[in-house]
Amino acid sequence: MKQRLDREGIAKRAAEALKDGDYVNLGLGIPNLCASYAVEGVIFQTENGAMGYGPLVPADESEKADFHYHDAIGRFWIPAPGMSVFDVLTSFVMIRSGRMIVILGALEVSEKGDIANWSTGGAGGGTIGGAMDLAFGSKRVIVTMEHNTREGKPRIVKECSYPLTAKECVDLIVTDLAVIKVTPQGLLLMEVVPGWTAEEVQALTEPELIVAPDLKEIEL
Repeated sequence: MKQRLDREGIAKRAAEALKDGDYVNLGLGIPNLCASYAVEGVIFQTENGAMGYGPLVPADESEKADFHYHDAIGRFWIPAPGMSVFDVLTSFVMIRSGRMIVILGALEVSEKGDIANWSTGGAGGGTIGGAMDLAFGSKRVIVTMEHNTREGKPRIVKECSYPLTAKECVDLIVTDLAVIKVTPQGLLLMEVVPGWTAEEVQALTEPELIVAPDLKEIEL
């Protein structure tokens, strides 16, 4: 079986899309991991009210965790010089301002850039949290996810079958197989995992992919 990127690999490649001076909000799951790979100068914001905080507390250094300093999904971080704290209303004004980049996980992404990431539509429901505001209000949305479900079904689809979080908002998709840009003309396959071909990625993707003339292998 051919090698795919692991979760850390997906996060590392997604973090390469960030640059010094970017304001970024990270979602639950693989997006969390991007904080460990972002270049210096990336400024992280959390919707429960902090901006410009320091590094996350390593799992093996839990004694450094302070209950007062955590993000919206419970990750503890270390205070940093110049950081600010504020109420959640101010936080969501920031999120809706169109100035931030958001990295989100997803259940499905459509060929038009629609995202479904909060519910499978089953009896168990789901938890929307701030996902709609993050997806709709940001200036750029990057999705990180496995390319296929455990059953092998595509997560990149022609139309989402799950309840939508937001329509036509995704800019870039980073999976364990490929890097794909959402364009008005369709999904542009920009990079593939070493050892994989464009044809093999297409076979695991529902909508037709446009292969970039300069298609290259992902470098981590």
